Amino acid sequence: MTFAEHIRATLKLGLPLIGGQLAQTFIGVTDTVMMGWYGVEELAAVALGSSYFHLILIMGMGFSLAVMPMVAAAAAKEDAVQVRRVTRMGLWIGIAFGALSLPFFWFSEAILLEARQDPQVAADAQSYLRIAGLAIWPGVLLIALRSHLSALDRPGIVLWAWLGGLVLNAFVNWVLIFGNLGAPELGIKGAAIASLGTHLLIFAILVVYAARGPGMRVYALFVRFWRPDWEAMGQVFRLGAPIAVTLLSEAGLFMATMILMGWIGTLELAAHGIALQIISVTFMVHIGLSSAATIRVGRAWSLGDPVGLRRAAWAALLLSALMVAATIALLIAAAAPLVGLFVDPSDPLRPQIIAIGVSLLIVACFFQLADAAQVMALGLLRGLQDTTIPMLYAFVAYWIIGVPLAYALGFPLGFAGEGIWAGLAIGLAGAGLVLILRFRSLATALAPAQQAA
Repeated sequence: MTFAEHIRATLKLGLPLIGGQLAQTFIGVTDTVMMGWYGVEELAAVALGSSYFHLILIMGMGFSLAVMPMVAAAAAKEDAVQVRRVTRMGLWIGIAFGALSLPFFWFSEAILLEARQDPQVAADAQSYLRIAGLAIWPGVLLIALRSHLSALDRPGIVLWAWLGGLVLNAFVNWVLIFGNLGAPELGIKGAAIASLGTHLLIFAILVVYAARGPGMRVYALFVRFWRPDWEAMGQVFRLGAPIAVTLLSEAGLFMATMILMGWIGTLELAAHGIALQIISVTFMVHIGLSSAATIRVGRAWSLGDPVGLRRAAWAALLLSALMVAATIALLIAAAAPLVGLFVDPSDPLRPQIIAIGVSLLIVACFFQLADAAQVMALGLLRGLQDTTIPMLYAFVAYWIIGVPLAYALGFPLGFAGEGIWAGLAIGLAGAGLVLILRFRSLATALAPAQQAA
């Protein structure tokens, strides 16, 4: 394939994945916008609770994401049995993870208080998490099915499932948060119920398609589902555990910034939650491209095609870089209107929240490139089924560099929220640099080995 053909192939696979990621993110955006219209304190609680939920969900996603390169490699060799084995055991691990994580949602108030959060915000966040936390099961399992279907070149159903979830979430939020159509006004609990229902709907759609969709019966994914396959489970666990720790390190970095912002004040925490939602929308493009890169590099690696591997990698990186440039231009031009979308026009605190949010988004322009680089590099390395060393690199960059700098710049040096975000940017930049260099080194070393084989 020529480089132009690799670009087209990456877009064909990546665009539905990007669309699905954007739909997933807009579910969170919808929650944030509607809670912002409902009240600033409620917005802060849902922003904190949502970050807490996703911190745990992301750890479980590590095992689900391990399914993607393994299915891509097996499918390239037309090994339907191996496709079934690794996906099924990925689902098994997800079920176990969901059960183990439930206490962390039920007793979240005590954990958040230990993190020095405002008592009322912590209590409200727990009210949200005791309901929304039940979505951890469908949340982790649907990521495993998304990995399975995407690696089998069925990303379209993933997109449609998330779009359906987005519509349901917006409608249930509108009804239950504000008490429309005769429903009770549930506020934060209404947002939690909407989140749970949305995850259940998306999971159900993907289950039906994985079992009965066109060309899917050959994998017999749910036939004798109860039978264990310890060898395949070990394969998924060994590849997925480092991914889980890497994702947890990154999510923990963002959660740490959320906690640090909470130390400054409720307004700063609310503005931080808004800014993160805006950035997460643009970041989903890179997540989708990273998944496409994992699949395409994984196929080339499995088939021993070093030229195709390099071209697939460069195609994904080029598309990601173009998106970074477009994002920076958008944030510079429209920061204030974007932040303003999330706050009730009649709220007297609106000007303060917008001012804080705009200053954070200006800083965010500088770490867009770093954040995109590190997530793309992680996707490429997963395609090579290389996860352990990247985990160590990421941990050092996030926690030995990023978090201490965020604290130092935010508090002792007095740069407040902007300093916290600058520390975040430096940690992500360090991760991006070392991970890109590792992929380049491995890709160069693999070429002669694969040609010799």
